[in-house]
Amino acid sequence: MRKIVYLFIGLFFATGCSARKGSVNNRAAHKNNRSIQKERGAAAAADFKPQTSLQYIERYKDIAIQEMNQYGIPASITLAQGLFESGSGNGTLARIANNHFGIKTSPNWTGKVYYKDDDNANDAFRVYDKPEDSFRDHSLFLQKKNYTHLFELDKNDYKGWAYGLKKGGYATNPKYPEMLINIIEKYNLDQYDSPDSEIAKIKRVDRVFTTIDKKEDKAAKDSIQNLPLTTKTYIIQPGDTLYNISKRFGIAVDSLKSINNIAGDTVKVGQKIVVTR
Repeated sequence: MRKIVYLFIGLFFATGCSARKGSVNNRAAHKNNRSIQKERGAAAAADFKPQTSLQYIERYKDIAIQEMNQYGIPASITLAQGLFESGSGNGTLARIANNHFGIKTSPNWTGKVYYKDDDNANDAFRVYDKPEDSFRDHSLFLQKKNYTHLFELDKNDYKGWAYGLKKGGYATNPKYPEMLINIIEKYNLDQYDSPDSEIAKIKRVDRVFTTIDKKEDKAAKDSIQNLPLTTKTYIIQPGDTLYNISKRFGIAVDSLKSINNIAGDTVKVGQKIVVTR
């Protein structure tokens, strides 16, 4: 009888140790997270100032458009997922791990890890050097086989994408599609879903004009008229400001700055900038 009891106890400890070996205990998880928090400094500080959803959209909309133009994922979907998954960038994973989409580690992940309770205790999430890396990894993540059906949808079909993400297994919440759709419609995020955004078009034309100016090629200057784009350049005159130029051409100041890579709020007389008709 004693032999049977000892055998049972031995099996119990062997099984328990084996289970613990495959997971991270609380002490190890907390030590790892403290190291990441110390490294990230201000983002992890208790006095971190939260940002609004509108501030989040303004900060990341151009990145979402860039990812859409390269990978075909609607910018509205990317922004809505980022807003929801990251709590408008205020969640722990977004602030400390730069992880805006709740993407967990995988066997081939070689980067840093941040532990957080999710489906299981101490689930391992990916840590990125900067938020932009998270957006790119999100685009790459959606290239998996179970999401291929999404790329057969129209790029403006954000509702189809929302339901398709749930079908592909992106989230376990049964209301996930409706949540994304509500966010998109609340903030009019579908305005960023044109296949090739106006900002991308204008930047492309800007590169053409720059090349033409360098080469001083008359034939090339003449051929610019054949481009199927509604853009033109403007030479800054005395008294011009970004504000009055924006009013004159009907384009936001921030868009003017983004299109022309203007860092500050001033322009120089004689400077050539790209504007829209």
